[in-house]
Amino acid sequence: MKNIQFGLITTLLLGIFIVIGALIAFLVKKKQKVVDFSMGLAFGVITALIVTDLLPEIIENLRLRYLYLFLICTALGYFILKLLDTFIPDHEEDQHMTNKESKNNLAHIGIITSLAIVLHNIIEGMAIYSSILTNTSLGLAITIGVGFHNIPLGIVITGAFYQSNQNISKTILSILLVSLSTFVGGIIMFFLNLNALNPLLLGILLSITLGMLLFIVTSELIPRLRFTSDKKTSLTGIGIGIIIMLISILF
Repeated sequence: MKNIQFGLITTLLLGIFIVIGALIAFLVKKKQKVVDFSMGLAFGVITALIVTDLLPEIIENLRLRYLYLFLICTALGYFILKLLDTFIPDHEEDQHMTNKESKNNLAHIGIITSLAIVLHNIIEGMAIYSSILTNTSLGLAITIGVGFHNIPLGIVITGAFYQSNQNISKTILSILLVSLSTFVGGIIMFFLNLNALNPLLLGILLSITLGMLLFIVTSELIPRLRFTSDKKTSLTGIGIGIIIMLISILF
């Protein structure tokens, strides 16, 4: 029962990372530097997570007997996020836009981006909740990796909403709603009564999670890091991210 409560609390608290991104967007002037560092940090944490925790856990639960399930579910997780990513438009502004058109465009970007993030956070919440029921340390590690990736997303969403409506209250309300999406995933798992996961089901969910993390690393983080404006800051983030994961292994 304690693991169930902890799983729900963890998926609820994961939304804090998006809120942190929102606070940074409001308070920090050099937002690009923070984004560069967060992207590097997310890359370091997620890459170390995949190698040191996720793959060994999947191998332990699925073994070679279910290698085909590992491949299928990893691909499924990857393409789920790839599909959701198609709903996120490019964040490029047309220099010929009027002020009103620019604000409408920013509002559109904020809404569509939020919808896509909500959908994939629900799925991530289900996976994180399931992971914590069996392996608390792994679940927390996944939470850290996904959480740091959500910080720059919080910055992007907040910037889009606030620049379009210039209303702090409306922007904060929107961010809070988005931040609850991972908790919704945990609630879904709770009401489906999936409290005792067998190794096969856990291996499947972890494989789906692995696919999602691989998409984040290969399709979002690596391209962003290649063209970052401040490579030194990004490399610092990567190093700190790896150190965080190595320390977590000791505990």
